[in-house]
Amino acid sequence: MSDDLPTGVERRDIQGTDRLATWGEPVYGEPTDGEWRAWNPDRSKLGAMLESGMDTGLAGGADETVLYLGAASGTTVSHVADFAGPTYAVEFAPRPTRDLLSAAESRPRLFPLLADARKPGSYAHVVEADVDAIVQDVATRGQARVALENRRFLADDGRLLLAVKARSEDVTRDPADVFADVREELAEGYDLLETERLEPYHEDHLGIVARPLEE
Repeated sequence: MSDDLPTGVERRDIQGTDRLATWGEPVYGEPTDGEWRAWNPDRSKLGAMLESGMDTGLAGGADETVLYLGAASGTTVSHVADFAGPTYAVEFAPRPTRDLLSAAESRPRLFPLLADARKPGSYAHVVEADVDAIVQDVATRGQARVALENRRFLADDGRLLLAVKARSEDVTRDPADVFADVREELAEGYDLLETERLEPYHEDHLGIVARPLEE
């Protein structure tokens, strides 16, 4: 466990509550204190990982590159783009992508991509090689396979920050069994550094920090 936060992410008293926060324009109605916007872990798996003290390996700064899979309307990826460098945001559904484009208007380092994270070849011509982190929050079956297929973009010393949603894999199975299967499949291409359930912020979710195995 680590209390280290990326550069550009701070703990601040916002409306009388100690909260994680980043500097940027609000996106989803989050509380603000001037230009600082609260990062709500109840609405963000990565926020929950940071709030839980997981060592994500994120450093922050303009040189840090991030590939975000499952960007949705921009709730979490907008925070990432507030503190990181080039941030490629992959989202499959057109409706949330419109909101994502709106979030990107004030964030020149945020690059929305209407694409399927299960088909990384469709955006390989856009995303630069050797990104520092892959953040994945994709509500679909085969979440481990998505992470393995996108491993091609990750630097040798980069990090995978994966939020596994058990109910998206199989709503009928015990989440603990689903998580065990995901960990086993991920081990084909990743060294798992840390895993932690994301309760109380997100029910039946597992946060995973991993690094790519040497080929």
